[in-house]
Amino acid sequence: MIEIRDVNKWFGPFHALKNCSTQVEKGEVVVVCGPSGSGKSTLIKTVNALEPIQQGEIVVDGHSVHGGKTHLPRLRSRIGMVFQNFELFPHLSITSNLAIAQVKVLGREPDEARERGLRLLERVGLLAHKDKFPGQLSGGQQQRVAIARALSMDPIAMLFDEPTSALDPEMINEVLDVMVELALEGMTMMVVTHEMGFAKKVADRVIFMDAGEIVEDAKKDEFFGNPRSERAQAFLSKILQH
Repeated sequence: MIEIRDVNKWFGPFHALKNCSTQVEKGEVVVVCGPSGSGKSTLIKTVNALEPIQQGEIVVDGHSVHGGKTHLPRLRSRIGMVFQNFELFPHLSITSNLAIAQVKVLGREPDEARERGLRLLERVGLLAHKDKFPGQLSGGQQQRVAIARALSMDPIAMLFDEPTSALDPEMINEVLDVMVELALEGMTMMVVTHEMGFAKKVADRVIFMDAGEIVEDAKKDEFFGNPRSERAQAFLSKILQH
């Protein structure tokens, strides 16, 4: 579903991604972890061309992401993206937030888009809030709306960029519960997160990054039970000791 081949990216002189290669199969859940500044978020943003790359190739469902002929709005509609900070339109109601991209990008009729949006809002447990505005919801509720919005586009895969990092601790589980449900239903997912409990529960593989490199790319049980690199061992000892 997603192939990343020898990807390199620079921000000016800073080499942010160094020869990164991996793949995500259909229905697979891959968690990307590592210390701050390791390139995790940059890597996931290259998958739908939110960040350009200077070398390498990324292919999603047979289409080259960074090829000049790719229709990026259409591609991005098929790869759902959930950000740290929700990115909802503050001046639109929750229902309108869910419908607008379906109408403008997919060409759906407004009534059809609204109906689909409300179905997904019910799925994430927020139908009662359909007429509110984002500022009237908690952070956890806004993030669940953002997930519903991404799902309304009928994506073939979902990307999550630290979806719980901006949330208060008591709101984290309500978002993770929705993500766990998605994973168990077979959604192809690539998730940048520090939530190792989520990784242990539903990840098929774990990618560990450090200093712009993929240091480990292993099955979940192998990564948590016997990480090969000293850097991954040190990271896990710090993050799992509590």
